[in-house]
This record gives sequence, structure tokens and C-alpha cells, in this order.
Amino acid sequence: MMLYTSEHWVQDDWDNFKSTIEVLLKSSEATVNFIKKDGSERTMRCTLNSDLLPLPKVDESQLAVRAERKKSDTALVVYDLDVQGWRSFTINSVKYVKA
Repeated sequence: MMLYTSEHWVQDDWDNFKSTIEVLLKSSEATVNFIKKDGSERTMRCTLNSDLLPLPKVDESQLAVRAERKKSDTALVVYDLDVQGWRSFTINSVKYVKA
């Protein structure tokens, strides 16, 4: 008997997982454990809940740069509540999410 793990996920599975995490983070905060690009493990308390986010700082020189950025299909940008800054992680590096 073979267990179905994320090692066997196809792109649709990763897309659904990313969407699920986004929905969760927009309504609350969560702890996400993942493997960083350098191979180290990180646990981050994060959110996308607008009630918990800082007010945006408007820097007009950056508006054009932000408009040109392509949204990543594989990474999720979140607000780290402990360091109070924006961070990102790759969806397929997530080990667990705890809400």
C-alpha cells in the first residue's frame, strides 16, 4: 500500500494547497513551517488578514516596479507577525501549517 504524500502531488494539488493557505491567512494568522532556499528550516507566524497588516506606505517611485512584477505561481508573500515585515516562502517547501 502506497501513501499519498506531497511527493506525489501534481501542479493542481500545489495550486489548491496555495489557495487554501491564502484563504486561511486572509481570515486569521497561522504558523507555517517550511524549508528555506538555503536548506535550513524556518517556522513563521504570519498572516494576510487586513486587520493585522500595517498601513501601506506609498512610495510613488516603486509603483511602476510593483505593477510590472509578475505574481509567482510557486511562492506566497505573507506578513511575518514576529519581525513585522513582508516575507515569502515557496509553497512546495511547506512542511506544515498550524492555525
